[in-house]
Amino acid sequence: MMSQPVSQMPQSAAIIGPQYCVPQVLDLAIVRKVMSLTDGSFVVTDVNDNILFKVKGRLFSIHDRRVLIDAAGNPLVTLTEKIMSAHDRWQAFRGESTDPKDLIFTVKRSSMIQLKTKLHVFLSTNTTNEHVCDFRIEGSWFERSCVVYAGESNNVVAQMHKKHSVQSVLLGKDKFMVTVYPNVDYAFVTALIVILDGINKEDQGQG
Repeated sequence: MMSQPVSQMPQSAAIIGPQYCVPQVLDLAIVRKVMSLTDGSFVVTDVNDNILFKVKGRLFSIHDRRVLIDAAGNPLVTLTEKIMSAHDRWQAFRGESTDPKDLIFTVKRSSMIQLKTKLHVFLSTNTTNEHVCDFRIEGSWFERSCVVYAGESNNVVAQMHKKHSVQSVLLGKDKFMVTVYPNVDYAFVTALIVILDGINKEDQGQG
């Protein structure tokens, strides 16, 4: 059965900020440099090639830490991998902070062993002690076909589509599209994609 896109998210769907919620469907193009050893491994644009976000990463630190910045270079979210966590836990903090009071959301695998990606997202306002997720991500990262759902429902808030070309492969770039549905925070969706990439890089490293 096909999942239905969510028709209308509430106004409170702003997670990173209300300026990232628009009333229409938004297509993001994400270019990931496959062999990047420098900052700026991700560039996120709209369909007109206007840069919306970039990601700065630290490849050679003890743990993975990435910062989502806007087009002007302002840090929006710091994404960190929580060391020694059983379920591949990542945390997102406001700005460049890693202080617990600035926590925005947490992402973790729904189970230890997975053939396909299934992640649960818990907002910092979640009071269920991580029993009920606010969002979930399912699908195949390898095929770039992951879908973000609202909670445990079948309401789709964003989904990925692979966009490969011979040119992009030769240039060492991985390009894919993400469709974000109306009134869904597209900065939040971008942060989820960056975490997905981090979790799947760990899987490749272990393989």
